[in-house]
Amino acid sequence: MSGEHGLGDRLREIRKRRGLSQRELAQASRVSLSLITKLEQGVVTDTRMETARKLAAALRVPTTSLVSRTPAEPRPAPEPWQALQRSVELPAGQPEEEPTMRGVLAGLQAVRAAHFGKRMREAVDLLVPLLRDAEALGDDPAVRGARAQLLQIAGSTLTGARQFAAAETALRRALDEAPDRLRAASVVTTWTWLLVRQGRFDAARELAVKWADDAEPRMSRATAEEIAAWGWLLIQGHAAALRDNRAGEAADMLRLARSAAVATGPLRRGEVRIATWGPATVAYKAAEQGVVLDRPDEVLEMAPRLKNGAGSEYHRHRLDVAKAYTMTRQHGHALEVLEEVAADAPQWIAEQRYARDTLADTIARRRTLTDSTRRLADLVGLPL
Repeated sequence: MSGEHGLGDRLREIRKRRGLSQRELAQASRVSLSLITKLEQGVVTDTRMETARKLAAALRVPTTSLVSRTPAEPRPAPEPWQALQRSVELPAGQPEEEPTMRGVLAGLQAVRAAHFGKRMREAVDLLVPLLRDAEALGDDPAVRGARAQLLQIAGSTLTGARQFAAAETALRRALDEAPDRLRAASVVTTWTWLLVRQGRFDAARELAVKWADDAEPRMSRATAEEIAAWGWLLIQGHAAALRDNRAGEAADMLRLARSAAVATGPLRRGEVRIATWGPATVAYKAAEQGVVLDRPDEVLEMAPRLKNGAGSEYHRHRLDVAKAYTMTRQHGHALEVLEEVAADAPQWIAEQRYARDTLADTIARRRTLTDSTRRLADLVGLPL
């Protein structure tokens, strides 16, 4: 999380400009004095995003004033992501057999099923030959639409695996291929998530706001899909603004997203969207605020009303619930939730640094570990 001038340098500069001592900043931010000292001295050059947000909030600046990330440099991805990285970054080879539109569309449905089921490895195995076949089919709008969605799912998969440079290439290509504004808005929704994952909150917020302004529907005439596309842009903008300490903007966007969700009701994933939409989706994002703003009781209060959902939005919400339990020192409950998510989506949780960090916090406060906890640690790549 260090930038050209270093997180510690920026932290010290802003702290002194505010006339605060390190101890006063520690008290205001609830970040340890020891960590603040180490950051400013350069002994520690990186910290968790939640810590950076607490420091920025205490200093009354956007998080991006402290965290200045540069775009990821392309480099070979680890297995099993190398084949997908090559598929989006390198010229496509010639298919062994003549591809057909029917075959690509059937393959796209299989990819969607694997993606929605959080079977990331299966999605990669399907995407690699399909991206090659789809590129050989020309520029008919239907072909471009299929290519755009394949590239969007590739970008989403690579973002989840933290292969950010390849993900950006995939999403840039997907946006170029999108044959209409609805598909383009869906791609932008995934792109804003990539930017948030990189800590580029200002860029994510600006992108979401621009597209939401352009896509704002006339509610009396708009289709449910048009309203859902607008709503997703709003909640992505909300997520970025919230993390960038822009609470007013975040609240406005969440309020508008709620109105959009009420207007459409719950919608399953359509031909264009690669995520569900509806009041539950917005409720997950509202609950997430409790973790970001250090108000875990709000998450735990909402959790019982949001149980038994499905899909990645629900799984992400359950990670928020586990984090909230950790924040309130209910470590046994946190482990239970993490193990539930692992049972439902093992390939997905294996790539979630959020899950690994939450598990690390929980394990650090337990004297003994069960076999199931050890298996969970192995799954998320946490050394014991």
